[in-house]
Amino acid sequence: MRILLFTGKGGVGKSTVAAGTAALAAERGLRTLVLSTDAAHSLADAYGVPEGTVAADPVEVAPRLHVQQVDAQLRFEQSWADVQRYLLSVLDAAGMDPVAAEEMTVIPGAEEVLALLELRLHARSGRWDVIVVDCAPTAETLRLLALPEALGWYIERLLPIQRRLVRALRPVLNRAAGVPMPGDSVFDAVASLHAELDEVHALLAAPESTVRLVMTPENVVLAEARRAYTSLCLFGYRVDGVVANRVFPDGGEDPWRAAWVEAQDEVMGRVHQSFAGLPVWRSEYQSGEPLGAPALRDFAAALYGGDDPLAVPGGDGPFRVTRTEDGAAVLHLALPFVSRAEVDLARNGDELVVTVGSARRLLTLPPGLARMDVAGARVGDGELRVRFAAPTTVGAAAAGAGAEPTGGRR
Repeated sequence: MRILLFTGKGGVGKSTVAAGTAALAAERGLRTLVLSTDAAHSLADAYGVPEGTVAADPVEVAPRLHVQQVDAQLRFEQSWADVQRYLLSVLDAAGMDPVAAEEMTVIPGAEEVLALLELRLHARSGRWDVIVVDCAPTAETLRLLALPEALGWYIERLLPIQRRLVRALRPVLNRAAGVPMPGDSVFDAVASLHAELDEVHALLAAPESTVRLVMTPENVVLAEARRAYTSLCLFGYRVDGVVANRVFPDGGEDPWRAAWVEAQDEVMGRVHQSFAGLPVWRSEYQSGEPLGAPALRDFAAALYGGDDPLAVPGGDGPFRVTRTEDGAAVLHLALPFVSRAEVDLARNGDELVVTVGSARRLLTLPPGLARMDVAGARVGDGELRVRFAAPTTVGAAAAGAGAEPTGGRR
């Protein structure tokens, strides 16, 4: 099964490209689902179906093409119900107004994250050959994709401790605090949510799942696309291409249009330089807005030309490990557009803590690397390379590599 996620800065035509790609896949005979995790749903508008046609369950809008706008609130209530009931009981014991208490128990942004659980259910159902995800704008998407791994880190370490403490101290705490202590159902709900989000992360990090960046040829949009590419690689997601949308076609005597063509050509040159090695698909400004499955299919066919938009990219993903002749191991993590000064690296047990700007990833090391020590690190050629050696040879290896101590800026 092929999974394609489309993201980009708001207003660049992301939903149109996602909808067109899905329509093209269905035209080729593939069972296709396109769903939106964006709170500002626009798929129904793109396919030109009446308001209310596209709902919380997949609806067929063309042969083999189904559309779903995820009801994030419903998914949130289903996954968070046990935890919310407990929190409401605590706030009720504290004397809080019921309406205010209900507002307090809704975690900001959680609805968008839990919408990804719908993707997991569809992936497990076996109903689809292709799933296209119209994601929220870039910043929200990056937070979504980073959260499953970050949440897992806290739950794996804190949940067992909290559970044991509450079991041992519940009678005392109930009498002393006067509020109910969480029961096993609360901990089970949090653990279940963690397991589901962990499965989502594994699903989206698989070779068959890729992210496609949609942009317009503008300097501000290009800068955001570059940052998104770096962050997606940091968290282990594959980017398989870039769509440059709304490019002014050359020709004509209009000086206003000629100025736009010149400015966009300059940006497009830097787009190809920035994303060297990735396909850059170009879509010219349309004379009319493509609406409806046939128009979107034609739009996508012209966009991709002779390329297969569903091809699974070959080669290694953003994360790989190689071995050296002297028995050491080198961890490679793609970090495009990042300089040495922007990366902070530290070792914490069996984890490598990688910080790039404001983004941080706690990378759990494979068992083979976890038993070794960090002997040095370098940033260059668009990737972070961390050298690991057996504990008895760390000193010699580090000296030979001329490496600096880890834990500071690289």
